[in-house]
Amino acid sequence: MEFDAVFIGAGHNALAAGVHLATKGWSVGIFECNETPGGAIRTEEVTLPGFRHDLYATNLGLFAGSAFHADYGETLAKRGLAFAPAEHCFATPTPSGRWFGVSKDLEQTVARAAALSEADAARWRTMLAEFGGDAPHLFALLGSPMSARALARVGWKAWRDKGTAWMLDTARLLTASPRAFLQENFESEEIRATMAAWGMHLDFSPDIGGGALFPYLESMADQSFGMVIGQGGADTMINAMVAELEAQGGTVRTNAAVAKIEASGGRASGIVLADGTRVSAKKAVIAGVMPAALVDSLLDGGTGNARYDRGARAFRHGPGTMMVHLATSGLPDWAANEDLKRFLYVHLAPDLDSMARTYTDAMAGLLPAEPLLVVGQQTAVDPSRAPEGQHTLWIQVRTLPATIRGDAAGLITATDWSEAGEAYADRVVDIIERYAPSTKAKILARHIETPADLERRNPNLVGGDSAGGSHHISQHFLFRPVPGWARHKTPVKDLYLIGAATWPGGGAGAGSGYMLARALAGG
Repeated sequence: MEFDAVFIGAGHNALAAGVHLATKGWSVGIFECNETPGGAIRTEEVTLPGFRHDLYATNLGLFAGSAFHADYGETLAKRGLAFAPAEHCFATPTPSGRWFGVSKDLEQTVARAAALSEADAARWRTMLAEFGGDAPHLFALLGSPMSARALARVGWKAWRDKGTAWMLDTARLLTASPRAFLQENFESEEIRATMAAWGMHLDFSPDIGGGALFPYLESMADQSFGMVIGQGGADTMINAMVAELEAQGGTVRTNAAVAKIEASGGRASGIVLADGTRVSAKKAVIAGVMPAALVDSLLDGGTGNARYDRGARAFRHGPGTMMVHLATSGLPDWAANEDLKRFLYVHLAPDLDSMARTYTDAMAGLLPAEPLLVVGQQTAVDPSRAPEGQHTLWIQVRTLPATIRGDAAGLITATDWSEAGEAYADRVVDIIERYAPSTKAKILARHIETPADLERRNPNLVGGDSAGGSHHISQHFLFRPVPGWARHKTPVKDLYLIGAATWPGGGAGAGSGYMLARALAGG
């Protein structure tokens, strides 16, 4: 077999890149070790028939707002891509019964803020108004290739439009911790907690520098545009991209593990599958794998560049994640307010200190006594995912150790996830029960995936890290995945790396795949 471009892994970045290259006349072959394409975007009936669960990623807001979707959205819609919008985005209740939530309707959000603090309600309005002018420049940075020329262009335009003071304020935001940013802007602990929870999605506990940006962007973007999930399941985007790629003549092969990359004379020329099949690449080999896997498993002897290989092996993964999927007879009866049933996400992390303790415990190898829970109520937005009148709950448990050294609560003695998983899932359900009594009585079936299960199902989720590697400043922007190699190239000619481990990082935005494809195809 021979293709212009050969991809290792059929994650959404590979599919987006493949669609663009095929549209530009390239022959494309994508080879995936699992039985279905999509990587960490996968929907299955893992509890009971008729209950469709997004196994991993569920929020498709980044994809809906991506450059790739802007160019290919109409085409993909014809292939079946459909979104279910969420007007009520995310909320955080506290044990005291006080709560805050962000809805697309500004007046609803501001009224909730005012019930906590009139000053915070005014600050929310002001921050949203400022976001309207800031967003084009921030998103231009986050969507820009990490090259000196591209960054200079983005910086010049921002300076010309906003001035030096804004540039300094933005630099401060990019380096601030969530706690510093939130304490400076809001006095309500509930609002601070509601926003800070987003930092934990990308390995930022409240006191880590550089963690303020994501809580700010997610909060303001959701306030402005709402959130979206896939109609019927997140796999709607995967199915649509596969269909379009195949319509363009591309090939997607599943159950096709790649054993090695063939390279000689400093150039990648193809791959060898686990069954011995050789696949030639005339123009590019594009790997959607973790950096260490590239240099230690797929390339004999690494890339030949000692600095790159050392950096790839030192690539830092974030803490683990556990998924608990429930089929239920009804949504949780949230004690804080019945309105919480309408929200797509309910974060259970009542304050900044509890998040900090959870993160510290996980990094020390301890099972946190009170992990952050992201309770996804997808069927509140998209009832088609479950039988009429019934529901799914998507529970993401953050942050957890990949290797267990003990239990912060002193109750679970097992130190292997195969033995500790069910007991820890019980802890998760107990926490939800405290916030929403009678939840246990509504559970019809349960499916869990521990950090070890996540890595077994998808080797890119190392230690259960669902974000594709830490996003701390030392491993982001120009430093992702290796300093000096943030433009998806590797030291091996015609060999490229894409995916969450590369710029612009985690999330279902197709950023790295589309960025590389446009560079290869000349636009």
